[in-house]
Amino acid sequence: MKYIICIWIFLPFALFAQDKEKEKQEPVKIKLAEKQILRKGNDLFKQKRFVDAEVKYKKALKENPNYETAGYNLGNAVYEQNRFEEALPQYELVAKSAGDKDTREKSFHNIGNVMMKQKQYDKAVAAYKNSLLLNPNDEETRYNLALAQKLLKDQQQNQDNKDQNKDQNEDQNKDENQDQNQDQNSENKDQKEDQGEDEKKEQDKNEGDNKNDENDQEDEKDEPNEGDKKEQNKQPQPNQLSQQQIEQLLEAMNNEENKTQQKVNAKKAKGRKVNQEKDW
Repeated sequence: MKYIICIWIFLPFALFAQDKEKEKQEPVKIKLAEKQILRKGNDLFKQKRFVDAEVKYKKALKENPNYETAGYNLGNAVYEQNRFEEALPQYELVAKSAGDKDTREKSFHNIGNVMMKQKQYDKAVAAYKNSLLLNPNDEETRYNLALAQKLLKDQQQNQDNKDQNKDQNEDQNKDENQDQNQDQNSENKDQKEDQGEDEKKEQDKNEGDNKNDENDQEDEKDEPNEGDKKEQNKQPQPNQLSQQQIEQLLEAMNNEENKTQQKVNAKKAKGRKVNQEKDW
């Protein structure tokens, strides 16, 4: 808040609008009862009873929703409870709608404070600039603006470094993956070549075995086996009969011829007519 030093080393915001000059500037439509509720809320705020002060400011706004001072002070009470996201719309509403220049300037200043808490330094810079446009001589707002600009620059630089490191890591991972793929491809190629050589050797071996088998089969066809050789030895070859075998063969042929001749003669005798002598 303005006029209060906080942890960010910037001065936050005015606690509330209550001075006599401010009251003179209040619209005539603000009733005395509504002002009295506002003052009670201000007293509670000074006692750091921010929850009770919030209740009073809300009551004043309930009586008169256009009570700009009550809306601004409500934002302060919520801010002090560290409910920054709830305080922000209160400040934004007053900054846009308030007819009082001083209240608008303080609202923009406190919008900048909320953005600083949320580390949205670009929006904080914009809010502080709007506040300075309404009050160029406010040194507190000027200091906060310089601080926000420095933090924004550091944030952007850190983001750039982060992006650069990310890109470097991605490039490194990409290179590593490419190298790994190349090594894997090379290894697979070597394995395929070794496998091809082994298959070729195996094929050559099989072809050699098959060729030997064919030769063996040809040899078996050309040369009879031992059994065939024995059978052939048992059979007499032409013009290779011994003298004894020749004589036996001739004798058998003569015997066969004699038997045939005897059969012929017997048939002739049997068919011959017998002449009987008559006794008469």
